[in-house]
Amino acid sequence: MSEKTQFGYQEVPMEEKQGRVDDVFHSVARRYDIMNDLMSGGLHRLWKNAMVSWLAPPHSGRPYRVLDMAGGTGDIAFRISDRSRGHAEITVADINGSMLEVCRERAEKHGYTNLSYAEANAEELPFEDKSFDAYTIAFGIRNVPRLDKALSEAYRVLKPGGRFLCLEFTPVSTPVIAQLYEAYSFRVIPMIGQVVTGDRESYQYLVESIRVFPNKERFASMISDAGFERVSYRDYTTGVVALHSGWKL
Repeated sequence: MSEKTQFGYQEVPMEEKQGRVDDVFHSVARRYDIMNDLMSGGLHRLWKNAMVSWLAPPHSGRPYRVLDMAGGTGDIAFRISDRSRGHAEITVADINGSMLEVCRERAEKHGYTNLSYAEANAEELPFEDKSFDAYTIAFGIRNVPRLDKALSEAYRVLKPGGRFLCLEFTPVSTPVIAQLYEAYSFRVIPMIGQVVTGDRESYQYLVESIRVFPNKERFASMISDAGFERVSYRDYTTGVVALHSGWKL
């Protein structure tokens, strides 16, 4: 019998999930950044700023190599480049070619020359062991069918002393906030998706995928199980988003 996983609230064969996720992001790639602003009221910009501030990439010294997995349209990569004053060497990796194409176009438009690109699966990275000083992933890991494999690969490609940072939506534990967030997510976000992208179903999936993602404590345990040490996390916006950190020591 085929192994099962969650695609939103649907249970699907493990081998089918990635193809379905790809279809979602091919559909929304050109409107992805606009939707992020509309869905979060612009807060995603502050969350991403906080992520890169905690990373604190160096401005000088030996080469500092970053793998930005599920890098999408480049928001994290551009921030790391700016914060490092162009010193960081950033590989933007994403399994979805449509998202990477948008990233390339934005990078060329804004003059980023320290980025490279890889169409890659988080579960099977095409990079050598101990290749990167940091691995970042923002709002992408919940779309990966096998979280344990993705975390294991993150650990493998990091150098000793390397940093793992993951920014992700998380189930809200405060009852009142959870009720408000639930109502907004299921009633408003798919409707915005329909109006802006013509694709309600993709945003219905994205909302559902947040609800089935492990809570903060469970995800921290999974990061530790992958071999990372000094694992911790920070909450943002009443726990709607969590930023997890781990070190390969």
